[in-house]
Amino acid sequence: MDASAFEQTLERLAGEIVDKTRGFDGRLALVGVRTRGVPLSQRLAKLIEASTGQRPDLGVLDITLYRDDLSAIAEQPIVRRTELPFAVDDAWIVLVDDVLYSGRTVRAAITALIDFGRPKTLQLLVMVDRGWRELPIHADYSGATLETTREQTVHVHIDEEDGSDEVVLSE
Repeated sequence: MDASAFEQTLERLAGEIVDKTRGFDGRLALVGVRTRGVPLSQRLAKLIEASTGQRPDLGVLDITLYRDDLSAIAEQPIVRRTELPFAVDDAWIVLVDDVLYSGRTVRAAITALIDFGRPKTLQLLVMVDRGWRELPIHADYSGATLETTREQTVHVHIDEEDGSDEVVLSE
């Protein structure tokens, strides 16, 4: 996916959120999972605001301490701040992440988020769903679905983090 297709995909995903949340008179919040879910959620919020005139609440979720592979990722993992400057209770929350693979990151994100309250609705948006789920988790919104092998890697590059917008599949 090149930069043009990337932007078109974000526009489509923002439109899908607007369509699904139409008629909901509570709070809509986009919560980005660190790292690349954060700029994705910020860009989606701008697109939603341009479409509806209302900007969704924005949050940032660090799942480091909720991971089931914490001891395998680093001896001293870096924990960053979770920022949820709104009440989670009764909000329609869309978790935003770059790639859905095993489902373990999403499981950690759900567990972390629930520690802050009980959302009215909790949905998942990913830029790429690459399959190979180990947990019964699915994306409610998906930018692209790719058939991959376990040996392949999907890289979602985001301008704010990587200097360009693209999706790259590598061996």
